[in-house]
Amino acid sequence: MVVIGILGLQGDIRFHEDILKTMFHKLDIKDGEIVIVKKSKDMENIDGIIIPGGESTVIGVLTKKIGLFDDLKDKITNGLPTLGSCAGLIFLSNQVSDRIVKQVNQPILKVLNVTTERNTFGGQKESFEADVKISGFSDIPFKGVFIRAPTIKEVNSGVEILSRFDDKIIAVKQNNIIALSFHPELSNDTRIHEFFLEMINKN
Repeated sequence: MVVIGILGLQGDIRFHEDILKTMFHKLDIKDGEIVIVKKSKDMENIDGIIIPGGESTVIGVLTKKIGLFDDLKDKITNGLPTLGSCAGLIFLSNQVSDRIVKQVNQPILKVLNVTTERNTFGGQKESFEADVKISGFSDIPFKGVFIRAPTIKEVNSGVEILSRFDDKIIAVKQNNIIALSFHPELSNDTRIHEFFLEMINKN
């Protein structure tokens, strides 16, 4: 049995839930379970957690407000497999800046040893899709959906770069964490969630 949590306070929760169900069906996993995490107790029996895209500042503020922030940080620090997409990448990062306003002050977990820049590609109107190559995947590119996407400006010790686009780092792995600039849940491609499941199974 595998139990995957999705941080359920704000963002693309339903889309991650849908693609996990698609993956369970594809891999014939009949005992796969999805838990929407809204309080610390919801994390008691999960094998991994997804931090979805959305508004990173809102996600940070809400986790602080309901007392989930510290417990989530402890879980990830102690090895809970974690997948963060877009806002999830920002929330996981050790340092964050913004392309326009530069300095930002928002709650971040500081569990991923990278410096991330918000809104690298512009605002909502500059959203786009692009084929991206991901290290360790087949030669078939992954359809990346970039919505107000961040990029990783600096990687530090222990961080493996998985993908670049336009010479910008858009996907990394650090021990139990996979973090992406784009939204894999908005593609019909389950490979990133399968990669995450492999990490869970090895944990």
